[in-house]
Amino acid sequence: MAAPRERPDAALLRQLAGDSPVLAVDSLVAGYGAMEILHGVSLYVARGQSLCLIGPNGAGKSTLLHAVYGFARIHAGTIRLNGEDVTHLRPAQRLRRAGLAYVLQDSSVFPDMTVEENLLMGGYLMRRRADAREAAAGICSQYPALARRRGQRASVLSGGERRLLEIARALMMEPSVLLVDEPSIGLEPRFVGMVFELLSELQHARGKTIVLVEQNARKGLEFADIGYVLVAGELAMAGPAAELRSDPEVGRVFLGGI
Repeated sequence: MAAPRERPDAALLRQLAGDSPVLAVDSLVAGYGAMEILHGVSLYVARGQSLCLIGPNGAGKSTLLHAVYGFARIHAGTIRLNGEDVTHLRPAQRLRRAGLAYVLQDSSVFPDMTVEENLLMGGYLMRRRADAREAAAGICSQYPALARRRGQRASVLSGGERRLLEIARALMMEPSVLLVDEPSIGLEPRFVGMVFELLSELQHARGKTIVLVEQNARKGLEFADIGYVLVAGELAMAGPAAELRSDPEVGRVFLGGI
């Protein structure tokens, strides 16, 4: 970033979340093994809000999602979801008890399984197989593109259909918060809009809270309510996404000029 500016404090971050965050990350220090990648990062987002993380490669954006979900090692700080301290819960516990789901950046579809079998993998924590099948049927009824392919192998899906399946699978356990890592990565432009329309419907029609990392900073900030800029494992900027999108500094560094 060019000229140094005052880093956003917790009061501003809470204000952006309407002072009632459903997900509250406080002073998180995290990484992998002994390697520390995040240096005291805080994040607050309210129920039904969306927050987009942007920043250069290696800034710690995906690591922040990993830490929130339980994939990274937490050295200090706390993570609260719906008021519950989930800092040291395993990912399966965060999904089952706190309603936190994660859509991975890399293609996580099982190509040799059918669409329905892929969906059922999202219900692996359900106690009864019948409940998982009922949930999969409900999701197929919502997304005709998946219903048409229900019995086909996932390997035949287009890039957009695969991303739809990944998001739909994350919905199997009815999470309240979705972590979405690079939803547009690897997609043809014609599918990018479709994916963001789906995320918008989940937020505005179904009340999901969405935290996403997005390489296409302009698209991510157009979608989100709140924007955070991470640099070198620290929070450098935060504000309403529309304001960040029109900020000359953000535009110069991340949006190719304004």
